[in-house]
Amino acid sequence: MNPTFEEFALAVYPFLDPQPFHRAYYRVLEAFAAGRIRRLMVTMPPQHGKSVGASTLLPAYVLGLDPDCRVAIASYSGSLASRFNRRVQRIIESHEYEAYFPETAIKRGSKPPGYIRTADEAEIIGRRGSLLSVGREGALTGNRVDCFILDDLYKDAMEAHSPVVRANCWEWYTSVVRTRMHNASRELVVFTRWHEEDLIGTLAAREPVVVLRAWAQLEAHPADAWLHLDFEALKTGPPSEVDPRLPGEALWEAQHGAALLEAKRRLDPVQFEALYQGRPSVREGLLYGMNFAEYDELPPAIVRRGNYTDTADTGDDYLCSICYAVDSEGTIFVTDAVYTREPMEVTEPAVAEMLLRSEAREAAIESNNGGRGFARAVQRRAPGVRIGWFHQSGNKEARILSNSATALRLLRWPRGWHRRWPDLYAHLTTYRRQFRANRWHDAADAVTGIVEREAVVGGGRRLKELRFF
Repeated sequence: MNPTFEEFALAVYPFLDPQPFHRAYYRVLEAFAAGRIRRLMVTMPPQHGKSVGASTLLPAYVLGLDPDCRVAIASYSGSLASRFNRRVQRIIESHEYEAYFPETAIKRGSKPPGYIRTADEAEIIGRRGSLLSVGREGALTGNRVDCFILDDLYKDAMEAHSPVVRANCWEWYTSVVRTRMHNASRELVVFTRWHEEDLIGTLAAREPVVVLRAWAQLEAHPADAWLHLDFEALKTGPPSEVDPRLPGEALWEAQHGAALLEAKRRLDPVQFEALYQGRPSVREGLLYGMNFAEYDELPPAIVRRGNYTDTADTGDDYLCSICYAVDSEGTIFVTDAVYTREPMEVTEPAVAEMLLRSEAREAAIESNNGGRGFARAVQRRAPGVRIGWFHQSGNKEARILSNSATALRLLRWPRGWHRRWPDLYAHLTTYRRQFRANRWHDAADAVTGIVEREAVVGGGRRLKELRFF
């Protein structure tokens, strides 16, 4: 009986200490090796073991299951691909491997003669299988491939952000990789994201992609669609069977903890969203970027304290509630915020406590999608605050885009706000001008709502009529 992929990995690499996400990763790779998945995308943060699984252990496992399989490994350079190849060969030579897969063997020294074994190619003795490695844009003339593994096709940010390199990579993929594959071929694309138009982004724009959330998808997956296994460094989505973490939890706390990841996010939120969260953005296409002004202390001339709350539209959306103070010149100073996807039983007391803590006199709550009921519940918990509700009928895209310059001009955020509200900070600083490219609009929508209520136009504030209880 063949070993599971995890059993195999621990036998040939006993020094491994697989974490829960590694075990999930190995389960998916096992389904790929068995042929239950033909097209697989894996995105994972740097230094989390993606290449050990995909480009070192997996090729050896595939050849053990099927010694007639022709496996090819590709990377951004021939030398890196050769390094993967040599590691796979060393595994196949090991006694542990032979105990599991005695029919899969490669040439040792000069014996047996007539078989190829180099740093870039090895043939399985007595079978039709082989292991081939190639650098990006390398030739594969005359080589049919049954299983293609493409790992890190971009060396660094400079390559990934080069239109010439991306175009050459795409041309190589379509003219070389795809032409060497047949109906039963499998392909795995695994790397850290750098750019929205990298190979994964380009494929996703042209072919169907299904995100893996439940284990049943491994058995019932459309053959023509890519299955996408996406591990964020810091969890943002709801828990799933494949990734049961709660929002905010690190993927590998012992090695790359949440505190370390937050520090990396503060250095460059745009790059962090790409490398660690798998959501690349082009800096030139950002709506706000890192251009929000910050403040150290509130000015003495505060004339008004308020709140704007945008309740979550769906279960995947964020509730965004922002308290602020306005000075005599009309500058808006954010003082506190609740930005979360927790259920109403958590957000209702959290918002009420924030309103009291911030000494807000009035709160405007969008009544769309249950907002009126939320406003009534908050009013009961904060009777000293005037809670008003209104229906937002304006086009969200038009509102956000047309008010973005005013938001940058008027809003001030407390210094260090990236530490207090990391998700809020990330979603605003990486928000795209191309509206449909954004996954979440909640933060931008709330900021826009504040501007619409507080900005002075034509000598007066642009107030929407509120209904009070």
